[in-house]
Amino acid sequence: MAPPKSALQFLDFVNASPTPYHSVASAALLLEKAGFTKIRERDDWTGAVKPGGKYYLTRNGSSIVAFAVGAKWRPGGPVGMVGAHTDSPCLRLKPVSKKSAAGFLQVGVETYGGGIWHSWFDRDLSVAGRVMVSDGQGGFQQKLVKVNKPILRIPTLAIHLNRAAEFNPNKETELFPIAGLVAAELNKTPDQSQDQAGPQVKEGEDDSDFQPLKAVTERHHLPLVTLVASEAGVSPDDIADFELVLYDTHASCLGGLHDEFIFSPRLDNQEMTFCSVMGLIRSVSDANSSSLDSDPSVRMIACFDHEEIGSTSAHGADSNLLPAVLRRLSVLGGDDASPEAAAAFEQTLSRSFLVSADMAHSVHPNYAGKYESSHQPEMNRGVVIKINANQRYATNSPGIVLVREAARLASPPVPLQLFVVRNDSPCGSTIGPMLSAKMGVRTLDLGNPQLSMHSIRETGGSGDVEHGIGLFDSFFRHYGSLEGKILVD
Repeated sequence: MAPPKSALQFLDFVNASPTPYHSVASAALLLEKAGFTKIRERDDWTGAVKPGGKYYLTRNGSSIVAFAVGAKWRPGGPVGMVGAHTDSPCLRLKPVSKKSAAGFLQVGVETYGGGIWHSWFDRDLSVAGRVMVSDGQGGFQQKLVKVNKPILRIPTLAIHLNRAAEFNPNKETELFPIAGLVAAELNKTPDQSQDQAGPQVKEGEDDSDFQPLKAVTERHHLPLVTLVASEAGVSPDDIADFELVLYDTHASCLGGLHDEFIFSPRLDNQEMTFCSVMGLIRSVSDANSSSLDSDPSVRMIACFDHEEIGSTSAHGADSNLLPAVLRRLSVLGGDDASPEAAAAFEQTLSRSFLVSADMAHSVHPNYAGKYESSHQPEMNRGVVIKINANQRYATNSPGIVLVREAARLASPPVPLQLFVVRNDSPCGSTIGPMLSAKMGVRTLDLGNPQLSMHSIRETGGSGDVEHGIGLFDSFFRHYGSLEGKILVD
């Protein structure tokens, strides 16, 4: 049996998106192809955003919000939202990454998030991210880069030299990738003086060319900077700074005897990002366009950066990004000076619902005892509703009923599963409880099941991509009619 087309589309998405910046760019490409118009937070939306329209905006190039406004929208109306995140645990180049030891060129890296770091050893690694480059007129612009060839590797120590029962590398001293040999660099590049004291201006000299920071070409190995500059289509001297992360060059692919698996990095949480984008697009496609004409709600997705490190940033879920967008939409089509406008934002929040979409745990056949015996989600058996009595997830019964109805009304209907952790096991969390508390919005946590969460190489079900898209499509199309039927004040 052939895998769903949506699974193959997801492979293209994740292979093109080694960083949150690329993930947002890939999402924006899909949205624009579907007729969504880009708007900016800094602009006046008066007259630009209208009922019946489709729009998206980005913040920092790593978070994205997209929405379709129902033609029957009125100020203070409901918003059906799906929230996800664009980031994943990874290794990031340090601001000064140039290192060498024992004849090897190495690069310094920081750990980002809670990765399974031993899974990064003996992998064919490269770099990707964003580069800030001079435009030649005193300004700077962002360019995305993805070096497609393996250039880095973190080698394990041979078993003959390490008989330890566990492999637990020191993240500061034993996680340096090798990038080449010192001798090779000396043979190919001129010896450049590296002033470790930093840039200085001597007394009496002209300081018009003074640079407060060392140049990128001094802080990082020159061949690395040259390679990145080539990918960006600029010269090394045009690079003012960059934010680069390491990624596995081995492409995502289908796996299993019947292509029932997806073997991929960054399933957590690019799969839910992709499903939310495609669910929104499908809900306003030509086949479903009439539903937007009669919809009193706004259909919205919000995919945030920095979830893996707590979401506390200007573009994380704990920022003002989502509340600010909702506040501006809440008065859309009304008189800003009217008494009703003052309460429209709060009214919108009370009538809205957030599906917090973050990948869930599939039962592991070799460690089944780690899971609560009655809550062992399986791949390709449906989207997993996540529940925790201590509010690590924001799910409650009214939310379960609403999502169940959306799943039932989907075409075809989407199966659902339930998950709680064992009482003697720690429980992760999501953006759900955070946004629910910040805005007072009804919220439910769910996600597709996967194995090896936070490894450099994760495993999911190829059929679950379609489950996620189908559920979100139905949620968006039916939320306007379901919202008032499942209400507990």
